[in-house]
Amino acid sequence: MLIFIQHNIWLVILAAVSGFMLVFPSLRGKMGGMPEVDPVGAVQLINHENALVLDVRETSEFASGHIANARHIPLGQLSDNAKTLEKYKDQTIVVNCRSGSRSAAACNTLSKLGFTKVYNLKGGIMAWQQAQMPTVK
Repeated sequence: MLIFIQHNIWLVILAAVSGFMLVFPSLRGKMGGMPEVDPVGAVQLINHENALVLDVRETSEFASGHIANARHIPLGQLSDNAKTLEKYKDQTIVVNCRSGSRSAAACNTLSKLGFTKVYNLKGGIMAWQQAQMPTVK
């Protein structure tokens, strides 16, 4: 085994890096402490806790289809418009984007601003649509 590793060190390194890249996205949310919710969990939060859905995609993405009653603030404008969300500071908020990356950043921003119940929609609107949940235009 040791001889194989010595002769194939680059393959071993490549395999290790590839494995890390596969695992990193799921670890990032857990390490950052940012709660994630899947589409079914999001529906439960919307129905049982009257969660606000915050869509942080760009305007054209939002216009192509979004979760019903979602509030739209593009990620790049979130810090400037955080004051408009003040009344939701202690309310449950489900944040979504296309795949879950921008919404994770938005969740971190909101948490730093004192929002207490912020959830990232795991997989974003793509996961929502794959779960055959409705969208509106």
